[in-house]
Amino acid sequence: MESFFHANFWEMILRTTLSFFVLLILARVLGKKQLGQLTFFHYITGITFGSIASEIASQTETPFLDGMISLIWWGALTYLMTIITIKSKKARVLIDDKPTIVIQNGLILESALRKNRLHMDELTMMLREQAIFSVQDVQYALLETTGRLSVLPKPTEQSATKQDVKADVTPPTYIPTEVASDGQVIYENLVELELTEDWLMKKLKKQNIQSVEDVFFAQVQANGSLYVSLKDKARRSSP
Repeated sequence: MESFFHANFWEMILRTTLSFFVLLILARVLGKKQLGQLTFFHYITGITFGSIASEIASQTETPFLDGMISLIWWGALTYLMTIITIKSKKARVLIDDKPTIVIQNGLILESALRKNRLHMDELTMMLREQAIFSVQDVQYALLETTGRLSVLPKPTEQSATKQDVKADVTPPTYIPTEVASDGQVIYENLVELELTEDWLMKKLKKQNIQSVEDVFFAQVQANGSLYVSLKDKARRSSP
């Protein structure tokens, strides 16, 4: 028992040490990126590196040399893909994809959200993380290949604030709140704002929208106005 313990103990120490340094060398060779800069490809590659290294270090049933060859070859393939993406824009788009515009000129692009499997709750959350509570304030929003959202506010939102020009600052009437999504009224949010469906329909009709089914996203603004983004089909058919 004692000899078995010693044999396995030193074997695991050796396997773990070698795996650690090989992983360290590969990480240095492949370059450095912050976690927030990782594309999906690099994220999955990093997880696989860790999985292979842990398999080598902890599983005595895995032949050490076979595991090490697998780890090094995976690193070589990753390095090769990185070089190819640097040299070729087409390969870069194929492997890492490209940024997608999800809001353009203040309008939500429903097809872009659907393509990226992103729903409105996620989009509005990502906007709030950048201190933007109203979609109406956005000129462009791009979903980056890292999964982060880059936002260009409208010019009016980039200018001097009321505090800068010493204007009278009054508290907002509402916090920007979603009241319709994908053709359906969100009644609980209307109730919370002390508004009614009749109020919503009147606001829609003022914008020549006859049915809530044509609405992809509607949001009550801080001043009580209504921001509306139509579904792609309704937008194409509108005059």
